[in-house]
Amino acid sequence: MNNIQTDKLLELGRAVLETEAEAVSALLSRVDANFALACGYLLECEGRIVVTGMGKSGHIGSKIAATLASTGSPSFFVHPGEASHGDLGMITDKDVVVAISNSGETGEILAILPLIKRLGIPFISLTGDPASRMAREATVNIDVSVEKEACPLGLAPTASTTAALAMGDAMAISLLEHRGFTEEDFARSHPGGSLGRRLLLLISDIMHTGTGIPIVGEQALLRDALVEVTHKGLGMTAVADADNKMLGIFTDGDLRRVLDAAIDIHHTQVGAVMTRNCKTGRANMLAAEGLKLMQEHKINALLIVDDDDHLVGALNMHDLLLAGVL
Repeated sequence: MNNIQTDKLLELGRAVLETEAEAVSALLSRVDANFALACGYLLECEGRIVVTGMGKSGHIGSKIAATLASTGSPSFFVHPGEASHGDLGMITDKDVVVAISNSGETGEILAILPLIKRLGIPFISLTGDPASRMAREATVNIDVSVEKEACPLGLAPTASTTAALAMGDAMAISLLEHRGFTEEDFARSHPGGSLGRRLLLLISDIMHTGTGIPIVGEQALLRDALVEVTHKGLGMTAVADADNKMLGIFTDGDLRRVLDAAIDIHHTQVGAVMTRNCKTGRANMLAAEGLKLMQEHKINALLIVDDDDHLVGALNMHDLLLAGVL
């Protein structure tokens, strides 16, 4: 590719971004009384926020519905064409409809508008023409018009869809803030994501329990403790008394110190070389809290105890990695 072609592509790309940035900036003055009124209807909605739109506006509407749903405002998208063929039954008299149309004259939406009005529910429109039929008949219309599309032909929806999307985001986040929606609330609707794992996953969900816990008595010989460490594969073993009350831990690090000191592993008891007063966790702690504890104290494993220091589980960095917390 020669320099002339490269320069032209860069020029065109920047021009598109400038046009779309100007379109979004122009929306600032339209976050007005109508915007507040629309948000009020959405906040008072006892059912679902039903978003609809045709073509590219439909794609934008689908994204807005997803954003609303994931930020505390139950919502779903209905295709206006399908609504005329049965899907209108998904809309109830407790819902609010949000319709997106640049022209404000989308036939498929206008066809179902009388039925929406018959339900007596708020109809909020985001249009590029405040004088359009949709805007006139809406309970509230929000002006998302743009001076021009980023497409040099003025045909492909570009700046107009960006403006509609930005206004939808503004509404969703305004609702989020007003509802007091928290990071934990967001995690509950995203349990499969990294945030969900960080805020919802408990140590009890991933720790080793029962026979999976490496454990030996205080009088066990070092060689037997090493067998337990190797067999359970957690890089350590707990040391506990006959009542399963934790006394300490013997780790790979302790083993290196034992070998450096030339201690006889066949005759030395683990209680003589274990680490006492080691860091422990609780089963009801977040896995992320366990990770933080391990990172702060530069340890690779954590024993989990109850309120009476009885051993109930064991955890290491590999478990956190497999769970997606690390």
